[in-house]
Amino acid sequence: MPANLIVEPLDRRPELAAMQSQLPNLWPSFMQQDPAAGLYYPDVETNHPEHVLVAYEPPDTPVALAYTVPFEFGGEHRRELPDDGWDGVIRWAAQDRDRDSSPTLVSALEISIRPDRRGEGLASVLLAAMHENVRRLGFTELVAPVRPSAKHLEPHVPMREYAYRTRPDGLPADPWLRVHARAGATIVKVAPRSMVIAGTLADWREWTGLPFDATGDVVVPQALVPVHCSVEHDYAVYVEPNVWMRHPVG
Repeated sequence: MPANLIVEPLDRRPELAAMQSQLPNLWPSFMQQDPAAGLYYPDVETNHPEHVLVAYEPPDTPVALAYTVPFEFGGEHRRELPDDGWDGVIRWAAQDRDRDSSPTLVSALEISIRPDRRGEGLASVLLAAMHENVRRLGFTELVAPVRPSAKHLEPHVPMREYAYRTRPDGLPADPWLRVHARAGATIVKVAPRSMVIAGTLADWREWTGLPFDATGDVVVPQALVPVHCSVEHDYAVYVEPNVWMRHPVG
């Protein structure tokens, strides 16, 4: 970790919440349209402050954010991690809050690093901080619906093929999957519909600047798979696969 970087959870330092809005939006516009996000981010400071990590340099320069979410797992209807990955665990956590259920597992949701600070190894630092925080909260495992960082370069390759590619040293070929593996994680399975983002063709033109004027698959920059476009029905849908990975932290 850089000597002057501090990582703190919001339950210990609630005043750091103001730093969240100071970081630029780090995701493509279309990625900000997933409706499941509305069940988590607007109220995270109230519902899950202990699951928000803020990395900053004193006195008040934000560098990165990390988010996790707790949920109940292992019961009759939750014996496997959900095929709807990122969307699924957010929905499960919202249901658990309504039912006042006790969480038994934690999922990572996001690590965002300021663009000018990428390439410094901070992803590993934030992932290690997640481990430490989950351990502090009394959990023994962390799972993550991982979004492979180089998959967008091969949008037509099935995730079930891409995710299991390895280098000669046995580590994943994808850089972000490799960071998780080096932190002790193993692949559980592919989450084939981890994020679902739908909109009218006008929406998608606004989000991407692309014409969306022909029925069929549209390759969108930063999308992991093509977006399906239907001109006849005036909609396009993006169904993003992720990769479930499991980290022991106890």
